[in-house]
Amino acid sequence: MEDYLILAVAAFFAGTLNTVAGGGTFLTFPALVYAGIPIVSANATSAVAVFPGYLGGALGFRSEIAAFDRRRLVHIAALTALGGLVGSLLLLVSSNKAFSLVVPFLLAIATVTFAFGTKIQSIARRFGSGTGKGWFSTLLISIYGGYFNGGLGIVLLALFSLWGMRDLNTMNGLKSGLSFILSAISVITFAVAGIVAWPQALVMMVASTIGGYAGAPLARALPASVVRLVVIVVGTVMSLIFFSR
Repeated sequence: MEDYLILAVAAFFAGTLNTVAGGGTFLTFPALVYAGIPIVSANATSAVAVFPGYLGGALGFRSEIAAFDRRRLVHIAALTALGGLVGSLLLLVSSNKAFSLVVPFLLAIATVTFAFGTKIQSIARRFGSGTGKGWFSTLLISIYGGYFNGGLGIVLLALFSLWGMRDLNTMNGLKSGLSFILSAISVITFAVAGIVAWPQALVMMVASTIGGYAGAPLARALPASVVRLVVIVVGTVMSLIFFSR
């Protein structure tokens, strides 16, 4: 019961973080590892735990998504699904030992990406105008997201900036929609492979959904700088812990 309580609390705050600023994976994944779930299964279960929140975000920006060029949206969605499938399959063939070696670096990359997300997007805007549709970069980022979800939102926003996009609502809508597609593919793949810890996943899905709902008023009340600092500190601490392990 103590483990389930820890997982529920972690998922609740992960849902809140994802609504406010992102970075929920920094809480759900380590909590599952702490609860004794094998590291590959913990990563898969973490992806399932935060999955419902992406649908809510996509529905919230449905008008912006609907206004996006339909043909291009279909191409991007197809690439995202393909990349998510490839990344998920790569996770399936990774042993717990191999994934344990990679995880600290993935957490560190995600933390740095989140910490310098604004600068990354600024650089992307400066040098990215007119760079084309970026099919290959979309595929690579989707593979990363299928393998390890941390920091995906910030990377996607930087990618959209490279495309020359400027409207933040459209970018956030597209980010939520693509994240939902990618996560759906990952969840199906992990479920079929039987590596999801379902009792823990179901508890965390409920908690993360409630946390996501609670995050909306919190996002309005808290200064963005405070939330960002919390995410960066948590990401840094978790990276150091996994490096020490």
